[in-house]
Amino acid sequence: MSQTLINIENVLFYGTVAAYVMATLGYFVSFALKKENMAKIAVILITVGFCLHTLSIIVRGIGAGRVPLSNQFEFATAFAWGIALCYLLAYRKYKVSAMGTFIAPILFLVIGYAAMQSKEVRELMPALQSNWLVLHVSTAIISYGSFAVSCGISLLYLFYDKISEDRRKGMPEKKKLDMMSYRVITFGFMFLTIVMITGAIWAQRAWGHYWTWDPKETWSLITWIIYALYLHVRINRRWSGKRTAMFAVIGFICVIFTFIGVNTFIPSIHSYA
Repeated sequence: MSQTLINIENVLFYGTVAAYVMATLGYFVSFALKKENMAKIAVILITVGFCLHTLSIIVRGIGAGRVPLSNQFEFATAFAWGIALCYLLAYRKYKVSAMGTFIAPILFLVIGYAAMQSKEVRELMPALQSNWLVLHVSTAIISYGSFAVSCGISLLYLFYDKISEDRRKGMPEKKKLDMMSYRVITFGFMFLTIVMITGAIWAQRAWGHYWTWDPKETWSLITWIIYALYLHVRINRRWSGKRTAMFAVIGFICVIFTFIGVNTFIPSIHSYA
């Protein structure tokens, strides 16, 4: 990767980080002081950050000569990109600015984690030299981004009763927040299922077996089971409200551990990811 492209990527990436940080601060100010204009500015900042983010990923892909989804930095920044994308889609559909107060910090933490990783562009190891890489990882980005959004909505639901009535003006009722989280999780679960299926097929092609109970595989399965249970109790047991909101938060904690915890603390054949 040429030095010129590296410099362009760095400018775009740190511009992205700055936009997300300012958006997070904007949401906090809006939420604490009930300044609706600050929330609108924060949405604009996330939109600007998302555009810069997209360009930085494109520039890295051009420089690397491949899809940039092969190491911890690349997946972390793509994870943050997926959160921003899913948030902007959810905001466009529901127009609930208050959820940004809980989603923007998640976005900031993930992009911050990406910034701490090595940005070195390396050659793909043999296991990653597969067309399954793009499908498997891109669906993971969408599913993880969806779960981050559902976690933010659920946190808003859980803190709803602690918010003064004056600051609730303009917010949807708790029942609508509950339904929003359910719909986002349903969307994310569909993509997570594709992640599991494509991962198994890819593993068989790369290593000759579909499943090995590797820590990453195991925690991915645990995460899938948690969200499957969420949908089960929601549909068949008619659960809703606080119980399902807690499910959504716990599920996303498992997502974070699957992505960061396993790579950091547990030896895995997926450690390169």
